[in-house]
Amino acid sequence: MDQFIDVRSDTVTQPTDQMRTAMAQAVVGDDGFGADPTVQALEARYAELVGKEAAIFVPSGVMANQIAMRIHTSPGDTVVAGHASHVVAFEMGASAKNAGIQFATFRDDDGFLPRDEVLDRIDAELDHQSGVRAIVVENTNMFAGGRIYPLEELRALRSATSVPLHMDGARLFNAQVASGVSAATFAAEVDTVMTCLSKGLCAPVGSLLAGSVEAMERGRIERKRLGGSMRQAGFLAAAGLVALDTMIERLADDHTRARRIADAVEHRFGETGYRATECETNIVAFNHPSARHFVEQLESRGILAGTVAPGRFRLVAHAGIADGDVEKIVVAIKELV
Repeated sequence: MDQFIDVRSDTVTQPTDQMRTAMAQAVVGDDGFGADPTVQALEARYAELVGKEAAIFVPSGVMANQIAMRIHTSPGDTVVAGHASHVVAFEMGASAKNAGIQFATFRDDDGFLPRDEVLDRIDAELDHQSGVRAIVVENTNMFAGGRIYPLEELRALRSATSVPLHMDGARLFNAQVASGVSAATFAAEVDTVMTCLSKGLCAPVGSLLAGSVEAMERGRIERKRLGGSMRQAGFLAAAGLVALDTMIERLADDHTRARRIADAVEHRFGETGYRATECETNIVAFNHPSARHFVEQLESRGILAGTVAPGRFRLVAHAGIADGDVEKIVVAIKELV
């Protein structure tokens, strides 16, 4: 097979020609000394988009989440999060290793945390349980199939507790485009927020973490401790600026293509209970005991898909997928055995 249609993740996207040009022409300095003007411009741009005072540029979303854990907690603290959220299930136990914290997890299959259960767990500190010092919300919720965290649920959670909230907004701009709710409106309900540039926005590498000036000053120290203080990082930041300025609105195309795939999945596997309406953004994910066998079948047809847990099948639409690719995927799904 000469060329595969790759829907394993939106991390497989390629930087655009405009990004490559911007990288080649970037004005750079030593960001370790706070002297890279392109990094500074990117941080300011992101902070503006999410309505926060300051931001820091880091190599990855995992590092952004880990910095947030260290900002909000001390070793031994408890953090509330979704049972299959990225910070819990897909960061190789980093929070236990790097921040010394433990998680209290709750099912968030609909894309949001069960508020009353979370509040009960916070209240359990009075019953000699470890104190909850942070809550992680994921928007969009990857494991749930790219579901958007409902703004009303987020606001209700925010108003019910003084515990700091961190938003893993790796795909926050997918939520913005699909819901019509601005990233800043979502982020106004949390203390810190991170977003990846290297997924649907197509930058080659990098994420951003935003919050108050004080929190980001602490975040820079934690970034250094984690080895994420880069030097002439403006080459990378230049691509990030192009991503934020040119790639957000086109995420709607990914959502349309994902919904076409979701329709095919519902038609073929309706007995699983999956409904295309669950596909709110660019991810199609459903449960089936033959999920890994489906991956093998699709690969034999020139399509790369994946699983995110035993029995949980996932396909992700992104800028590298065209309408013709989607139609090939739809045909292949209909023929899965």
